[in-house]
Amino acid sequence: MPPATGGGLAETELRPRRGRCGPQATRAADRDVAARAAARNPKRPARGSRRFETASRWALLALVTLLSFATRFHRLDEPPHICWDETHFGKMGSYYINRTFFFDVHPPLGKMLIGLAGYLSGYDGTFLFQKPGDKYEHHSYMGMRGFCAFLGSWLVPFAYLTVLDLSKSLSAALLTAALLTFDTGCLTLSQYILLDPILMFFIMAAMLSMVKYNSCVDRPFSAPWWFWLSLTGVSLAGALGVKFVGLFIILQVGLNTIADLWYLFGDLSLSLVTVGKHLTARVLCLIVLPLALYTATFAVHFMVLSKSGPGDGFFSSAFQARLSGNNLHNASIPEHLAYGSVITVKNLQMAIGYLHSHRHLYPEGIGARQQQVTTYLHKDYNNLWIIKKHNTNSDPLDPSFPVEFVRHGDIIRLEHKETSRNLHSHYHEAPLTRKHYQVTGYGINGTGDSNDFWRIEVVNRKFGNRIKVLRSRIRLIHLVTGCVLGSSGKVLPKWGWEQLEVTCTPYLKETLNSIWNVEDHINPKLPNISLNVLQPSFPEILLESHMVMIWGNNGLKPKDNEFTSKPWHWPINYQGLRFSGVNDTDFRVYLLGNPVVWWLNLLSIALYLLSGSIIAIAMQRGTRVPAEVAGLSQVLLRGGGQVLLGWMLHYFPFFLMGRVLYFHHYFPAMLFSSMLTGILWDTLLRLCAWGLASWPLARGIHVAGILSLLLGTAYRLFALEPDLLPLFQYNYRQFSSPEDCLSSPEFLDHIRKVMLVIDAAVTNVEDLSSLEEYLVSLGRKHRTVGVKLSSFSTVGESLLYMLEKCLGPAFTPATRAAWSQLYGAVVQAMSRGWDGE
Repeated sequence: MPPATGGGLAETELRPRRGRCGPQATRAADRDVAARAAARNPKRPARGSRRFETASRWALLALVTLLSFATRFHRLDEPPHICWDETHFGKMGSYYINRTFFFDVHPPLGKMLIGLAGYLSGYDGTFLFQKPGDKYEHHSYMGMRGFCAFLGSWLVPFAYLTVLDLSKSLSAALLTAALLTFDTGCLTLSQYILLDPILMFFIMAAMLSMVKYNSCVDRPFSAPWWFWLSLTGVSLAGALGVKFVGLFIILQVGLNTIADLWYLFGDLSLSLVTVGKHLTARVLCLIVLPLALYTATFAVHFMVLSKSGPGDGFFSSAFQARLSGNNLHNASIPEHLAYGSVITVKNLQMAIGYLHSHRHLYPEGIGARQQQVTTYLHKDYNNLWIIKKHNTNSDPLDPSFPVEFVRHGDIIRLEHKETSRNLHSHYHEAPLTRKHYQVTGYGINGTGDSNDFWRIEVVNRKFGNRIKVLRSRIRLIHLVTGCVLGSSGKVLPKWGWEQLEVTCTPYLKETLNSIWNVEDHINPKLPNISLNVLQPSFPEILLESHMVMIWGNNGLKPKDNEFTSKPWHWPINYQGLRFSGVNDTDFRVYLLGNPVVWWLNLLSIALYLLSGSIIAIAMQRGTRVPAEVAGLSQVLLRGGGQVLLGWMLHYFPFFLMGRVLYFHHYFPAMLFSSMLTGILWDTLLRLCAWGLASWPLARGIHVAGILSLLLGTAYRLFALEPDLLPLFQYNYRQFSSPEDCLSSPEFLDHIRKVMLVIDAAVTNVEDLSSLEEYLVSLGRKHRTVGVKLSSFSTVGESLLYMLEKCLGPAFTPATRAAWSQLYGAVVQAMSRGWDGE
């Protein structure tokens, strides 16, 4: 999409939106704008001028995009081993290729796209992705990295177009693009197999689309209006489909939509039918469409991942029955529980897992030194238990004994199949949860004591009822202490293999943590029934998967010696993340933002709050200011306010989160702070230039300010990444660093000569023929050093465009035509140096 055409930097007064301030205020504003336009009395721009302006905007957008892609794809293959979270998301891409079910705390879209990129680029899904540092060797990984870099490269042009539309300022857009292009953090995050570039792509696409459909407010229900509104909905679905933090951009679009509808409702020139059409359009495009696409991603996710895998244990028994390879898939098991059956007992709380034990004992000082009992999320032989009567050791599977079913209210004993120890509890305190009792494995070959006895109860059933496999919700109540068997969900230390704590709670309140169901059931004396009838519907699967993801997110806590960060660390670039490399011999990658960019962004936020408050108070008090100042103030308040809201929504919620946090969580907010920096500094420099000096000096103040910001960010990038210097350097065959180039006598002398040529042409504008011989000779010199004649066209377009943006309303069509004619005459004379005339 080409950049939006609009007024110059100094004529940024916004067109009043219909109904925003009431019909009378709108008509008054229209008269004011018309009066100023009549006073300037510009002529209609020539067709060639419009074509030139459009072509130059396309050229600048192409340059920004090309620069972004060049930096993101530079040395993409290094290092050729796993870096940081590539071990997770690369592995999940492999799961999609192999159609193996897994569990992750994020929605599936990002991982599906990574898997698709790997599949299309020839990756076969066989690499294990075990730990950071493992070499890829012959495995094809560049497709997945390239896909993430491709989406990450679009962040810069998206931000450029967003700022250009909000501010109508080319220099603000270019400054924003430079900040993001030269930020080493954004660059690094876009080069690896991660969800972050995919998430930020959809966030920025949603922001750009929202700004674009807002700009079509005077053409509601037109094709562009529908296109951008629909694309906003698609982007929102994409952002939420990658990570739940996509809710933040949904909230921003929602607030913008509510404000739009509120102002439309207050516009008395619109009928209620029209307002209803606006409401319906937004409901369809911003609610129904995103929900449909978001749900469709889960439908594809469940359809592709049809094989049993490491994520089975996080989900219910009925969910697992749909996965091929799972022992419950197309299985036939006895329907009712009987004594002597070998069973697994699963907790009904999401992501708690199976009742589990192993031969390891609780350490000294942790209750009684008996066998550990935990819950475990994965299928394992140590999950198997034998259900027996409490008062006999006879074998219920003996053919001479009749089948005896377990009923609601029975007193039972659970013997661990692998260790022959009984499920046991006593008054010792649980390892982690205070006022709960410890649960252990006790006894030898099934012989223990009365603390091994449990009463089995079926929730909401009568005494004497049989217990059904999978469907009966049961509780195990300890006969001696009266406590209820449950899991606290707390992760045990390393001595407990980081499995989950099992306790016996004296509080009899019914919660999912203390409710279980029997899943596996083996008893050769009983007939089997098919489990196909228990498979859940798609809405049930969708609901359960979201409950598990939310539980998983809340359960993400820092592990021992894990390097995490706090939200206040992020804006100041306090500490980064090590992606790769532990010692000096490794290829080291460290995620850290460009300090010039990040500290400038932080300063800009503070400065915006101060300057925005002053301007807002002045406007509210009715202070009369010139049209140029009023227009720039509106840009600062409206455009800057929009991106400031985005920064706040993507940053402050992390202070409320209890989960583990990392530095990379700040990068969506960093995108918005960079856009705010571009808008703020461009506007403030123009306001300072207007207030301090005449136009020539004002132009110098603005240009010098923008160039200093651009050079500062570029210099920092070159300092951190010297290999990128040839992509940007002036005459790189001569100079080895930017400071050498910019401070060299050759460069300064060249600038002086260019200014002399411009000065001579302006001085002799009435008699350019007197410069004919000099200009022809100058053309021959340029040809000798390898300059192409076609390059002068680009120089001329850039000169005219910067004159337009620097002069603002003073650069009238007549001025443009005069400069075009002058420059054309100069180039025509110099071109004869190529022709030999």
